[in-house]
Amino acid sequence: MTAENVLTVLKARGETLAFCESLTAGLAAASVGSVPGASHALRGGLVTYATEVKAAFLGTTVKALEAQGVVSALTAKDMAVAAVRHCGSTWGISLTGVAGPDLQEGHPPGTVFVGIAHHGGTVETFLATGLYGSREEIRTGAVTFALSTFLGILEKS
Repeated sequence: MTAENVLTVLKARGETLAFCESLTAGLAAASVGSVPGASHALRGGLVTYATEVKAAFLGTTVKALEAQGVVSALTAKDMAVAAVRHCGSTWGISLTGVAGPDLQEGHPPGTVFVGIAHHGGTVETFLATGLYGSREEIRTGAVTFALSTFLGILEKS
């Protein structure tokens, strides 16, 4: 339902959306793309699962990306901005985090950073906590968190 609500608002405003996803591997874009009429607002997305791919997409080096943290608010911000830039969208949403079962960079499974960027330059990052369960439950929860957070921003702006 959240994806439908997001698309309704974006379509009414004539705005567009793009994704850059890591742990969710395209699940967020797919959830929006599954809604009839998604083509009115969904511009595209990229899955940057591997650190090397993420670094290339962001225009940085693996070493620099690892220094700031692949799973971090700063990387989520950079990913969201890159989604806007590369896809020519009004908004960009990024998701980077740990689906588990192992720790990554000291972060436990369920740690997810979401970046939301506007083409006008505004960028916000959010930390999802309390996501538990299987890899799939964490990934699905991350998408729900990202879209709900984005809808809240849309409703306030």
